[in-house]
Amino acid sequence: MRVLLSILLAASLGFTAAANTVDVKKQRFTLDSFTTANGQTIAPVNIGWEAYGKLNADKSNVILITHYFSGTSHAAGKYQATDAVPGYWDSIIGPGKAIDTNKFYVISSDTLVNANVFDPNVITTGPATISPATGKPYGLTFPVVTIGDFVEVQKALLDSLGITKLYAVIGPSMGSFQAIEWAVRYPERVERLIPVIGSAFIDTFGAVKLERWAYPIKVDPAWNNGDYYDKGQPIQGLTTALAYITQDAVHPVGFNLRYPSPVADKAALQDIRASLTAWDELMQHAKVRATYQDANHILYLVRASQLWRAGMGDSWQQAVAKIKAKTLFLPATGDLLLPPYLSKQSASAMNAAGNPPQYAEIPGDWGHLDGVVGIEAVANKIQLFLQ
Repeated sequence: MRVLLSILLAASLGFTAAANTVDVKKQRFTLDSFTTANGQTIAPVNIGWEAYGKLNADKSNVILITHYFSGTSHAAGKYQATDAVPGYWDSIIGPGKAIDTNKFYVISSDTLVNANVFDPNVITTGPATISPATGKPYGLTFPVVTIGDFVEVQKALLDSLGITKLYAVIGPSMGSFQAIEWAVRYPERVERLIPVIGSAFIDTFGAVKLERWAYPIKVDPAWNNGDYYDKGQPIQGLTTALAYITQDAVHPVGFNLRYPSPVADKAALQDIRASLTAWDELMQHAKVRATYQDANHILYLVRASQLWRAGMGDSWQQAVAKIKAKTLFLPATGDLLLPPYLSKQSASAMNAAGNPPQYAEIPGDWGHLDGVVGIEAVANKIQLFLQ
């Protein structure tokens, strides 16, 4: 069951997919070998990718979508007409939509160490992948990877397609990190940049908050220092981690709308062992996600996010000074995970460097998730920016 909780929440609130949903085919890209930022080699590397729209003759109409932490390359459309939901940004990607596939060739790829490694529609290389050297999953022998590594694999994919210019790079959350890194590393290749619910760096508070996502996995005895593939996932740790990830991504207003009040939990007054109904429901949703996600992959994505700073050097401020792209920051007003102040600081650094970006906020009650389920609220701003 490949349904992200964000989409479940959207469905529960009555959000529906926009018309003109496109048909999508997942494709595979393979690199014979790839050297990571810390100097280690992975061979081979496989990632999945998909595209919407038609590439024009001079390959100048390409928009790259970079996905969020628990997301995949499935940004729009459906693989089959019977799919329960389309891609996560289907409301803004497609014919006649804000990111108009009548005009643009929109491409998206699964990252390295994609969380959803057991989803049949995901292609990724990470700790759960079989190592050719041992015939067993890499586990923790897989090298630590960075946002920069994700970008370099994407660049290799685009190079293989003969795409040397990007009309725009757009991504939410961890996708915003990748989008910004694209504009820093390859300023001549990126014409427009839209970081959604993100920033050019992660601060100490945010990095430590992410450690709370890793901790339940690491303390689960079944994790066994990452060597658990012959016995099964550390399911309690993984499920708890995914529950924390969900709660941290939702504003209290939205969370309280979705989950029942403790007022109804009569058993809690009688028995300290009794769970709150809201917690039980949150864990049930997390358990569904745990069926196609991997504990080690979550840890690697946490670390990539904790290490994030534009340019991956000592000064993210100096790095963003390299950006030449016309830029629009779109944080969510109620975001408590990557709050708007991070986008504002990032925008200020670009302004100081002489490339003043545009800035607008996504309204809504869902906090960080407004960058996914509420993106249509700023569809007109995206459309105008892309013109």
